[in-house]
Amino acid sequence: MNTEQRWTLALTSVASLMVGLDALVVTTALNTIRLHLGASMADLEWTVNAYTLTFAMLMLTAAAIGDRIGRRTLLLAGLGLFTAASAGCALAPDIAVLIAARAVQGVGSAMVMPAALSLIGGVFGPEQRGRAMGVFAGVTGLAILGGPVLGGVVVQGMAWEWIFWLNVPIGAVLIPLAYRRIAESRGPARPLDPIGLVLSGLGVLGLVWGLVRGNGSGWGSAEVVGALAGGAVLLAVFVEWELRAPAPMLPMRLFVDRGFGAANLAGFAMTAGIFGAAFFFAQYLQAGLHESPLAAGVRMLPWTATLFVIAPLAGARMNRIGERRLVVAGLAGEAIGFAWIAAVSGSGYAVMVAPMMVAGIGISAAMPAVQNAVLNSVEPRSIGTASGVYSTMRQLGGAFGIAVASAVFLAHGGYSSAAAVATGFRAAMLVTAALAALGGVAGLAVTRRRAAVSRQSERVPSAMAE
Repeated sequence: MNTEQRWTLALTSVASLMVGLDALVVTTALNTIRLHLGASMADLEWTVNAYTLTFAMLMLTAAAIGDRIGRRTLLLAGLGLFTAASAGCALAPDIAVLIAARAVQGVGSAMVMPAALSLIGGVFGPEQRGRAMGVFAGVTGLAILGGPVLGGVVVQGMAWEWIFWLNVPIGAVLIPLAYRRIAESRGPARPLDPIGLVLSGLGVLGLVWGLVRGNGSGWGSAEVVGALAGGAVLLAVFVEWELRAPAPMLPMRLFVDRGFGAANLAGFAMTAGIFGAAFFFAQYLQAGLHESPLAAGVRMLPWTATLFVIAPLAGARMNRIGERRLVVAGLAGEAIGFAWIAAVSGSGYAVMVAPMMVAGIGISAAMPAVQNAVLNSVEPRSIGTASGVYSTMRQLGGAFGIAVASAVFLAHGGYSSAAAVATGFRAAMLVTAALAALGGVAGLAVTRRRAAVSRQSERVPSAMAE
């Protein structure tokens, strides 16, 4: 690994860590935000989903813009916007302003994540990419490892606003370093697809809106049925448009490759399970077991700490083991762990430690394998688009997982008592287990690829230009 590769991997990983941390650090603070700002369950969902939705809706367009203006340029702009929006979250006087600022954070994240993946894909050849993705997933995994703990420390020792203030100094240091140490990288200068952006964005918004509002408005209400049906229709129109658009935002030819589609579906289901479980685990520990925010974060470590250790090991051995085996076995572990947690919940914390570790090890093995399978399924010139597709599917999975788990939680329990919280949590965890199992089934279709490239082709071609 040369100096350029080291700096690119390190800085893009930290950038990914920062935006990923904000998706999960807020989970430990949700109970406090609910009490301090008088937020409803739907408000809490939108505190998370406003971020994940804008993140998901704009990544494909951001990836296309990065190919045109430069991926480093896109990364820097995204970091700047994300840092400014973090300050806006910290200064929010009420839940509505907080949700709006979270949406702006998501826009910045949508610029950062595909740029980070594309920059890594550009400087590492296929034979090196598995190891690089293992490191990237491990560092990014610190968001899962540190998010709940950091959130607990900040909420208990300071105030919930500081979970957002912490991003400001990190962004202030990261932006100039990335400008100096990462070489500019461009892909094919594809025209933008505003019609595709509008269709996909509104379609996704309709589906998630219907899922979030289902329990509050009633699943048979005109609002919910109309939102779900309208979202589905708009996404169908989006697919039809992309098939005949002169410059599609999402080239459907990529899905001709079975491995590409399977890896993205596995990533969607994997993240749906992770976000759905994380959303309720911290709340269960606080509202159900009466733990403090800090204790709740610390008690999640048996689940989250595995990613930092296992993901780099899985990445280093990926060429030998194969992506399909890691994806299938890893998501099976996630599913078994979450189902096991559901089975023993209500019997205290100690009995949940072993299944938490099983789920964590499974996620840690699957995450770098899914990322690598996506990038290895496309030609080098399509890496930017592929990273945008994968990042979009992952964020949509997060929003979907939270929405579905929340609907099940409220249908079977609620916040009225510790017993109600425990009952709802058990049902929600069974749903996250089913989502992970679906990802494991999709992983069976991931194709193993050994990069047939020369050492010369592993080097970054002329697309890398300062």
